Amino acid sequence: MTVLFRKPALCRALTVSLLAGISLSAVAQTRVEDPWVRTSVPGQPSSGAFMRITADTDSKLVGVASPAATHVQVHEMSMTDDVMRMGPVDAVPLPAGKTVALEPNGYHVMLMGLVGQIKEGDHVPLTLTVENAKGERETVQVDAPARTMAESMDMNHEHGASH
Repeated sequence: MTVLFRKPALCRALTVSLLAGISLSAVAQTRVEDPWVRTSVPGQPSSGAFMRITADTDSKLVGVASPAATHVQVHEMSMTDDVMRMGPVDAVPLPAGKTVALEPNGYHVMLMGLVGQIKEGDHVPLTLTVENAKGERETVQVDAPARTMAESMDMNHEHGASH
């Protein structure tokens, strides 16, 4: 599933540009594919959100927000000398035209202070903030279905993805 959203003002500008015959090469787009959020159990305080992001210009993911949690951060998990480390990052680089995966064993979104249990079949709204090299920001609205970890691994296997 590909989710592509633009600000309404950007859509109006695009229409005006088309009508005026102005080049559209300056209009950036960020695409999000296969978003999902890990289900939780009653009382669980946090969960993770995952997806693949492709920006058409050099950009970076600088923030994520969701009404499903009181606090949302972008984290990175890494292994150093057989020790797993996880913590927040200021931004995730999004090189032009290259797909960047947010996945359980790398960059990912942490939803902390869940306002309720995330159940299989739920859809969690996420608002991504992406900043391009010029410092211009765009927001991308994402509707992420909830999946169990086992279900997401089965889906990746069926599609031949290797992570």
